[in-house]
Amino acid sequence: MDLNHLAKLMIEVMLPIAILVGAGAIWPSYFQEIPSKTLRIQLNRLVLNLFFPAILLSIAATTPITPGLLLVPLLGGIGSLLAAVVLYLLLYHSPVGRNLHNGTRAALVVGGMFGNTFFIGMPVLSFLYGPQAARYPAFHDMLMTMPLVWSLGVWICTRLGPPEAALGRQPIWRVMLGMPPIWAFIIGATLHIAGLAFEPLVHAARMIGEATIPIMMFVLGLSIPWRKLRPNGVILATAAVKLLLMPLLAWITAKLLFAPANEPQYAAIIETSMPTMLTILILTDRFHLDTEAGALLVGWSTLLFWFTLPFSLWLVDQF
Repeated sequence: MDLNHLAKLMIEVMLPIAILVGAGAIWPSYFQEIPSKTLRIQLNRLVLNLFFPAILLSIAATTPITPGLLLVPLLGGIGSLLAAVVLYLLLYHSPVGRNLHNGTRAALVVGGMFGNTFFIGMPVLSFLYGPQAARYPAFHDMLMTMPLVWSLGVWICTRLGPPEAALGRQPIWRVMLGMPPIWAFIIGATLHIAGLAFEPLVHAARMIGEATIPIMMFVLGLSIPWRKLRPNGVILATAAVKLLLMPLLAWITAKLLFAPANEPQYAAIIETSMPTMLTILILTDRFHLDTEAGALLVGWSTLLFWFTLPFSLWLVDQF
């Protein structure tokens, strides 16, 4: 990617994201009648139960499922699993994690495995490859991130975390069946396969879903502990694995298994470079892990992402 295209990406995609995150950061200072935690929880519920399902339904109902498309969650999953191995060795069997509590270690392993692949990945990929590229983060989230987070991610929280983490465990099937985004995606895909997608419904869902990313970027600003963002070697090392090593591992995998590569592989590599997902805060709360460490990882990885994204774009250019 040349410098002009990169500059355009920063202006057209990163600038609006930065403004929304910044608005979320300063909002509690000016509007104090609703506590920021309460506001964050309610906005998350609104997105999870209305806006996110709507946009997923609109994408799934208009997207043919092809082998190339399925490579995106496959490569993303391989990248996450390889990163998990590196993070486990780094935080449990190296001097880096020697003095850490298991609740901190588990939070950082899960946070370093899974990125904000839809809410940040969608605008980035849509800029790079056009509006139809929204299918990549949608399928990545539904076929890789959610299943792995609520299976392997929960296993890491309950088995590698503190003893009290097991107290918050629920059957995985019950968690998955209670998620509206999953049902919306399944309904949308079924409508497409059956040839029953009703264009006015798809258009309405798409319009409703347009609120998803702006609201979640605002919530991201609410969630980052700005006053505590001091340099921390463990947090920065975990962020480096997430932002730099994971896309490199995905790139190596794509070179070995799927060369010559094309757009889906490129999209998968870029997806693996996304900063830590906000869902880590839900997991740390539910399983009694180190919520502050998770929030710091979200903050630092989001800030550093502005500087590490060119590395992932450079990797894509090396095919």
